[in-house]
Amino acid sequence: MLQSLVGLAGLFLITILLSEKRRQAPIRLMAVGLAAQFGLALLLLKVPAAKGLFLALDDAVEALQSATLAGTAFVFGYIGGGPAPWSVTDPSAGFVLAFQALPMVLVMSALSALLYHWRILPLVVRTASRLLQRVLGVGGAVGVSASATAFLGMIEAPLLIRPYIASLSRGELFLVMTTGMSTIAGTVMVLYATFLKGVIPDPIGHLLTASLISIPAAIMVGKIMIPDDTRTGAARLSDAHSYGGSMDAVVQGTLDGVRLLVGICSMLVVLVALVSLANGVLAHLPPVWGEPLSLQRAMGWVMAPVVWMMGIPSSEVITAGSLMGTKTVLNELLAYLQLAHLPEGALSERSRLIMTYGLCGFANLGSLGILIAGLTVMAPSRRAEIVSLGTRSIVSGTLASCITGAVVGLLL
Repeated sequence: MLQSLVGLAGLFLITILLSEKRRQAPIRLMAVGLAAQFGLALLLLKVPAAKGLFLALDDAVEALQSATLAGTAFVFGYIGGGPAPWSVTDPSAGFVLAFQALPMVLVMSALSALLYHWRILPLVVRTASRLLQRVLGVGGAVGVSASATAFLGMIEAPLLIRPYIASLSRGELFLVMTTGMSTIAGTVMVLYATFLKGVIPDPIGHLLTASLISIPAAIMVGKIMIPDDTRTGAARLSDAHSYGGSMDAVVQGTLDGVRLLVGICSMLVVLVALVSLANGVLAHLPPVWGEPLSLQRAMGWVMAPVVWMMGIPSSEVITAGSLMGTKTVLNELLAYLQLAHLPEGALSERSRLIMTYGLCGFANLGSLGILIAGLTVMAPSRRAEIVSLGTRSIVSGTLASCITGAVVGLLL
């Protein structure tokens, strides 16, 4: 607990040092934001009713997995999880990521569109937005975008406030970018939960909790780094996601999911290839401490102090730091895959949980390109400002996720 407390203070100190107005640290905001994080975490992790909710969510994920597998087996046959036409001696070799796990994105994208059309998702977003406005003092536009990031994603959420983006203040624009970088979308949340099944208990519950409690952390970090009291209002949600009917919502959601699925597959191929290429080059260098140098080891050393501040024991910081480095330089999908395939005993159960929270965010270089491109299309007049805030949003999103990890470390 002492380590997590010291680490939490260190993370806030780093945030203040990166502030444009270091002498005006918003102490009240920090206190309220931390209280909101602890309150949400305690509610979702310690209240017995939450355990039942998590179990129900896990059952829902299993149902989605089974339904997706039925679809992939029908379309792709045995490479999609259907019966093999020959005797299988190694079942693990029959798993094909692109045809069995990743199509979950299509199903979730269609379901998200359907829930939006049925006005269920907008109701949740409006409720969360009002809470953020009252508790953390953000404007209605930022409140809507921030609360939607935990369900829709870093580009889809700002679409809800598209008419307001051009008129947001610089600080508010940074908050929209930071909240997008510090959470993950519901479309990939379920996918990551399937990766972590058996690695941590109730993975979908923890991922949802991580995204929700990272929102106040992101607002705290964003307001500290770029202090701004502007509150741009938003009277209603934009009709950017309007559909002609339930079937139209399913069709449009599926087509949106196709673009996302193709993007994920393409990025995985390229990023894994680049890591392999980099490791091949590093292998020609002299061994370091008796082992060949690799990108993962180097990332582990760089990010070791950061994961220590989240509460990871000193004996595990290199392994955990490697995961955090992979998430920041490459993406969180690869980091969660690495976490799922770590050798037995590489990380303790507590460390695996902390890293699940710390990795739960889109703050990486690939996401930055997507975020800049999306926001620039929505507000062409703010292009220079969006680009100038881009790198800082990776830092702020990472700090917000790390603060979330440290807060959870205090409660485990």
